Amino acid sequence: MVYLSKIAVAAACFASSVLAHPGEHHDAQAVKREIVARDQMASAAKRSIDSCSNSLKHREVNARSVARRANIARDIRQKRNIKSKPKKYRRDLATLEIYEAINHNETALGYTPATPETTIFSANTSCILSPENTDGPYYVTGESIRKNVTEGQAGIPLYLEVQYLDINTCLPVPDVYVDIWNCNSTGLYSGVNVTGNEGSYDSTFLRGIQVSDSDGVASFETLFPGHYDGRATHTHLLSHQNVSVLSNGTIQGGTVSHIGQLFWNEDLRSAVEATYPYNTNTQTVVSNADDMWSIVQAENDYDPFPEYLYLGDDITDGLLAWIQIGINVTADQTSSSYYSVAAVLQADGGHAVASNFTGGSGGNGTTNGTAPS
Repeated sequence: MVYLSKIAVAAACFASSVLAHPGEHHDAQAVKREIVARDQMASAAKRSIDSCSNSLKHREVNARSVARRANIARDIRQKRNIKSKPKKYRRDLATLEIYEAINHNETALGYTPATPETTIFSANTSCILSPENTDGPYYVTGESIRKNVTEGQAGIPLYLEVQYLDINTCLPVPDVYVDIWNCNSTGLYSGVNVTGNEGSYDSTFLRGIQVSDSDGVASFETLFPGHYDGRATHTHLLSHQNVSVLSNGTIQGGTVSHIGQLFWNEDLRSAVEATYPYNTNTQTVVSNADDMWSIVQAENDYDPFPEYLYLGDDITDGLLAWIQIGINVTADQTSSSYYSVAAVLQADGGHAVASNFTGGSGGNGTTNGTAPS
């Protein structure tokens, strides 16, 4: 059986000042212009990647990806001693409403132990996934290269695999250094301390960097994000190229080739937030349809929702999620309005960079936030 939850179409106009992250305000007209620019970039990139997505080398990359994801799922289940049957959730990729709102459980899809792994662990490559988007006001430079970023935070374990592909060749992009960050289960970001996000500049939970391998893959052991007033549930990613790796395990220099946010469908978010400690979060929930960055406009040019697998029959067993992101390897976003730095983590702790959080209006993008070696 297929279950549909209808999503409302986002309002065509914004309020005069749109709240995004706590402490952040955007000019409504500027946001509209950035949404138009983002969609145009996604459309152009999709045309590019469509021209190479059926090449032999790209098919070989996908075959390796299927095998890798299947092995990861087996390894995690074995390490956690999960005996129950995993569940795969998929989406029809016709429109965002179908992206977002249709969940097929394994029974509906007819998955059995004999179902080919190519069916379960494949990923859509006909669309550009996770296009350029603002990095928000809570990006912190100087974070450590590490795979596990949980730091003992409570929540649903999430193993996230991000694969970067060149939009012109559909081939993997190695040596991409990927920053990840998201709020914890109750909506708090580490690394910043502002009104609405009373944290610590010295904290580092749910932040880290990984480098993509020869198949363009960077993986993280993290937690499913919580929610907070003003934004739909999301995970931030920012990719660097041509960086220098310092002896203390941080990076400096290079270019910023992609800034994006991953979103999570409402059925999954609801299932997560029925568990502790997500269910203690009293902040207002914002749906994907009502998010200020209008991800309801995704349609066929990009898909901001990762594929995911329940590692057991209960969501508390954890999730394996994966997404492919098409990038322009010659791009540099360090001077774009999407890129701003809120704080820098150095050897003596964290320090604020921006005193006022203005979000997508440009700002502190060129600050070097690496710790001294």
